[in-house]
Amino acid sequence: MSELVEKINNFRSFLSKIIFINQMIIFASAVTNEFYFTYRRIVKEEYHKWFTEYLEREFEMLVFGHGGYPLLLFPDAKGKFYQAKDEGLISSAANLIEEGKIKVYCPDSIDADSWYNWSIHPADRVKTHIGYENVILNDIIEFIKYDSAKEKIAVAGCGMGGYHAANLTFRHPDLFSHLISINGFFFIKQFIFGHYDDNCYFNNPPDYLPGLNDNWYLDKIRQIGILLCTGEHDLALEENINLSNILSLKNINHFLNVKPGFGSSWDERRAIFSECLERMIY
Repeated sequence: MSELVEKINNFRSFLSKIIFINQMIIFASAVTNEFYFTYRRIVKEEYHKWFTEYLEREFEMLVFGHGGYPLLLFPDAKGKFYQAKDEGLISSAANLIEEGKIKVYCPDSIDADSWYNWSIHPADRVKTHIGYENVILNDIIEFIKYDSAKEKIAVAGCGMGGYHAANLTFRHPDLFSHLISINGFFFIKQFIFGHYDDNCYFNNPPDYLPGLNDNWYLDKIRQIGILLCTGEHDLALEENINLSNILSLKNINHFLNVKPGFGSSWDERRAIFSECLERMIY
C-alpha cells in the first residue's frame, strides 16, 4: 500500500513539472509575440504605389523609419518589395531604424521579367533591366533625395540585390556614399546565353570595371565606402574575390569580408546586414 502511495506521489510530482514547463512555454510565447507586435508598432512603415513611365506599369515600394540616413535596399533574385521585411532584414536593423539612424527604402524587383525571362531574347532582357534602372534613378532615388534632404544615399542588397546595388553604384557613383553587397554575384553572362552587346558589357561589372580609366568615375567611386560581404561557403565567393581584386587594381578602397563558416542563408544575411549597418553608421 505504501509503495502505491509513493508511486502516486511521484506521478503527481512529475505531472506538476510538466504543467510548469507548459506554462513557461506559454509565457515565453506570449512575451515573444508581445515583442513582435511592439516592434511592428514602433517601426514606421509606408507603402507606395505609382505608375512609372519607364516600365509602363505600376510599381511598389515599402519604406521603413521616420528619419536618418537613407538606405536603398534591393531584394534578392525575383524578390518582392516586402522581401526584406518578410526575411527579417528590417527587424535585424530595428534598433537603428527606431533610433532614427537610418531610413530604409525597399523597391520591387522585375528580375522575373528581365534577367530571368527566358521567353524573350537576351538583348531584350538587358533592355528591360535598363528600364528598371531608369525607375530606380528617376523615380525612387529622386524621391529618396527629396524625402531625406540628402544628395547622396547608401545602397545595399543580397544575392541578385547585391548585383543591382553594385552595378548601379559603379555606373552612377555620384549618387552614392556607401555600397553594401551581401552574397552578391556580378557576372551577368549566365543570363544572356552567349549574346553580347554594349548594353550587356556596360551592365557586367567584371568586364567594364577593368577598362574604366575615366578619372571622373574613378574619383567618385574612390569616395564610396564599399563593403563586399560573403562567406567561405557562399557560391558567389569567387565572384566577390574577383571583384575585390579588380577594385584593388584600380586603387579603389573597399572591405572584403569573408565570413568563416558562412554561406548565404537568411539567418546569416540578417547577422551580416546589421553588422554592416553598424559599421556604416558608426
